[in-house]
Amino acid sequence: MTLPSLSLASLPWFKASPAQWRYALRNGIAMCLALSIAYYLQLDEPYWAMTSAAVVSFPTVGGVISKSFGRIAGSLFGAWAAVIIAGHTLTDPWLFLVCMAGWISFCTWACAMFTNNVAYAFQLAGYTCAIIAFPVINVTDATELWTIAQARVCEVIVGILCGGLMMMILPSTSDGTALLTALKNMHARLLEHASLLWQPVTTDAIRTAHESVIGQILTMNLLRIQAFWSHYRFRQQNSLLNALLHQQLRLTSVISSLRRMLLNWPNPPENIRLVIEQLLQALARPGCDIYTVARIIAPLAPTDPQDYRHRAFWDRLRYFCRVYLASSRWISRLENATAVSEFAVPAAPALMRHTDHAEAAWNGVRTFCALLAVGAWAISTQWESGAAALTLSAICCVLYSVSPSPFNSLTLLMRTLVLLSLFSFVVKFGLMVQITDLWQFLLFLFPLLTTMQLLKLQMPKRAGLWGQLIVFMGSFIAVTNPPVYDFADFLNDNLAKILGVGLAWMAFAVLKPGSDARKSRRHIRALRRHFVDQLSRHPNNSEHDFESLVYHHISQLSNSKDELARRWLLRWGVVLLNCSHVVWQLRSWEARSDPLSQVRDLCISLLRDVMSERGVQQRPLTTSLQELQRISEALSHHHQPAARELASIVWRLHCSLSQLEQAPVTGTITERAT
Repeated sequence: MTLPSLSLASLPWFKASPAQWRYALRNGIAMCLALSIAYYLQLDEPYWAMTSAAVVSFPTVGGVISKSFGRIAGSLFGAWAAVIIAGHTLTDPWLFLVCMAGWISFCTWACAMFTNNVAYAFQLAGYTCAIIAFPVINVTDATELWTIAQARVCEVIVGILCGGLMMMILPSTSDGTALLTALKNMHARLLEHASLLWQPVTTDAIRTAHESVIGQILTMNLLRIQAFWSHYRFRQQNSLLNALLHQQLRLTSVISSLRRMLLNWPNPPENIRLVIEQLLQALARPGCDIYTVARIIAPLAPTDPQDYRHRAFWDRLRYFCRVYLASSRWISRLENATAVSEFAVPAAPALMRHTDHAEAAWNGVRTFCALLAVGAWAISTQWESGAAALTLSAICCVLYSVSPSPFNSLTLLMRTLVLLSLFSFVVKFGLMVQITDLWQFLLFLFPLLTTMQLLKLQMPKRAGLWGQLIVFMGSFIAVTNPPVYDFADFLNDNLAKILGVGLAWMAFAVLKPGSDARKSRRHIRALRRHFVDQLSRHPNNSEHDFESLVYHHISQLSNSKDELARRWLLRWGVVLLNCSHVVWQLRSWEARSDPLSQVRDLCISLLRDVMSERGVQQRPLTTSLQELQRISEALSHHHQPAARELASIVWRLHCSLSQLEQAPVTGTITERAT
């Protein structure tokens, strides 16, 4: 009997697909090439070039280009800071420590204040400064400091250039293809999402699906950025891609709005579910047009002019069909566009994001305190390897301050360093001491790196561990020119690195990141604050801005284990967003001078009475819901068609607000003062 684990088919080299082999060979060759070039340029620590090539080993061209720009900018900025700080403070170790801790804590704070490449550049500026400045704490010659900073930057640039060269020789899947595929898949998934949400039931699967759809749409914004950097055609169509993402967010909002109406509709038509299923099947077919949709939904047309509920659902369903068909047309035109195609795209702002200032400041404080504590220990004990501990502590504090689960990441890194310590001891003192030239070592290194890259792709549950082993392996093996084999220094340096990670773990344990419950309360308060602004005559955020801002808030806790925190953040976001859409629709009545405009103003004033940044008042909420229901009933009997139209809009507002009746009054996770 043959064990599956010992069969040839189970080995990573035989299991790998052509795409996996291309990825592994590209990154393995790039890392070995970077190490060779840096070694023969006689840079003192060429293994940093290998590490840099590993860091930018993204699977797409756009990812490599965008991250390379961020890495170069961050490395230059960090090297400049290291030269300035160390050049002026090395004579006083305590002043040097305080200045370095201040700079790295500033970079940690900035990482949380920005996104994408800007945040990545600040990360590099923080730990590049630590990598350059901390090991030269005993250097007194400013010329030597400048030489070391130049070498580190050159090593980083060599690694990036080698990674880019191998991406050109062995290119990966096109970013544009990945983006178009993701857009079409999400466009189709919205129909499945609508079918799920428009059922008259409430389950955890519905909430989870809603969070998943929101997260995937926002993730496509990263694909858009990568396609922007790698394809001229997509740079030309960037405004169209941004508008499509906004349309998909709007469709998600309309789906949730229709769900609220279905749940609050006492007596919907009996054929509504059948018609909806026929509609969704038709929209999923290529070439569907507005006439086909009109014939399908015609049986749902309201016959009673005073049935404002039916009118509200009918208007919103038609709006959903129009937006969905428009998105289908734009995706088709984008797919068939050439490099010179130009479209008159509806204006749409960039996707908004919210910065959690409290969490960003807390991250900076934690980094400053952790580095100050580690540095004070190293200075007071005159620990020779204290620089390595400070460097790893700085890297951990900068990298994992924005991680959704820093303790899991730090524990994984600790396992990585322990494994690398054992592995590097065997390689360095068992193999490298017997090698006289670099090419002989590359005969061992290249197959090893290629196999590790394959294992990272084939073992997704352990991809993080394999990725960290690849990135940190260079600094543990420490190929230098000339080579150094000092067992005491090797042991002390590895021990210091492990202790540095352990001390960073203690800093995160003492100065804990905000709990998900506390984050949820802050996000909800921010949502309410922005919604109150939406009720003003001249709001700071447009309808599109507020919509993308709400979805960004919701996505911040998508990986949280606190189910109650996620549920209430999602509920508040959906309620306030649906109310915001109604408010903007009511504003379209502003030019009217008849008594209906006074009814509109009354509805908006009811929202102001109910909602504040601190929460919702239950008594005004109950009164407002009753008043909105009374207004809808009264307007439905009005002789003017415009009044009956307004009745349907007011009922939509009633349906959106009614979900807040379940909001806790005091002392819970989401409502400290309601």
